[in-house]
Amino acid sequence: MSAWFHRLFRPHPQSLLGQLRSPMYLRWQAGVQVLALATLFQRPLEHGFSWHWMGPTLLSVPLFLLFYIRLYIAPVRQMLAHALALAALGLALWVFNSAGFIYVMIGVMALALGPSWRTWLAMTVGAVLVMSVVGTVLRAQHGVIATVLVASILGGFSNFIYMRGVRRDAELRLSQEEVRRLATLAERERIGRDLHDLLGHTLSLVALKSELARKLALRDPPSAQREMEEVERVARHALGEVRAAVTGMRRSDLAAELLSARLMLEASGIVFACDGCDGLAPLPHAIEAPLALVLREAVTNIHRHARATEARIDISSEQGELRMRISDNGCGGLAAHGNGVSGMRERVRALGGTLAIDSPPRKGTALELRVPLAGAVTSPRAVGSAA
Repeated sequence: MSAWFHRLFRPHPQSLLGQLRSPMYLRWQAGVQVLALATLFQRPLEHGFSWHWMGPTLLSVPLFLLFYIRLYIAPVRQMLAHALALAALGLALWVFNSAGFIYVMIGVMALALGPSWRTWLAMTVGAVLVMSVVGTVLRAQHGVIATVLVASILGGFSNFIYMRGVRRDAELRLSQEEVRRLATLAERERIGRDLHDLLGHTLSLVALKSELARKLALRDPPSAQREMEEVERVARHALGEVRAAVTGMRRSDLAAELLSARLMLEASGIVFACDGCDGLAPLPHAIEAPLALVLREAVTNIHRHARATEARIDISSEQGELRMRISDNGCGGLAAHGNGVSGMRERVRALGGTLAIDSPPRKGTALELRVPLAGAVTSPRAVGSAA
């Protein structure tokens, strides 16, 4: 039974929640609209309790919840059918309950979340016309129909504008993921070409000299020994080239990391500002690589956890000391040893620097690090352990 219930209410991949990766705002909005059900009971109670309206109202609520939830979790192509079902349910309930039009209004506004604004407008006009006919038969007040029309247009337009922004954000995320995928593929191909060019000739030479040494081993041992010494020399040279190439691949560039930070934060809707980023003086690799990793971790925390609208990076160099301050106006409350802070502290400490964190709750976070440019502790082992 539980498995069937889970399948029934699990978002379909082609549903609103499935396509947009279940945005929390959309779930929150859907939940708030359900609170309108209170009107179904409040309005008729003003004229007294009666099972004439209470019975049909109670029976309609489970059907409403089923159609309403399916609006969000069923495939988008079924949205019109569920919206029409809600409107029909509201018209049927309107005969018994003067607040039954609430179902019609919710169904029309929810349809504006779909991909076609023409369908939403057509249903709005159709619902108002049908309600006019039914209202004439029921002798309902014209203000009710006007309320449905105004609420459907205003609420539907708001939903349409919101969904247009959400869909653009989703398309932007997909395009960014495709760019990253292509960049990764190109980097893999480049690494493959570099390794082939680097090792192809060397390994061929090692194989050739090893074969020659094998042939000379019994006939001319001194020559075979010289060949093996040459093999050893070539192998050590190739090992040094491989290590140099891998070090270059692992190298982190602070300027590139600043550019990546700008792209990530601005794509997330966070206003980014940087003072001192332009014309950044070259730094020793032993200092630049750990600082780039610290910057990456800090920016990732802002992107994932801070819920900020603004972020700022200030970089300066005074009295032989590099200072970098990374701040945001987010929720604050950054734990002293959480969210990668320990790793950042270790990297800064390995450079002989200090890291200070100011993160009061609901007042943003500021990380300020200071690293000496001369006499810094740049032990490869210390830096590597921090990584």
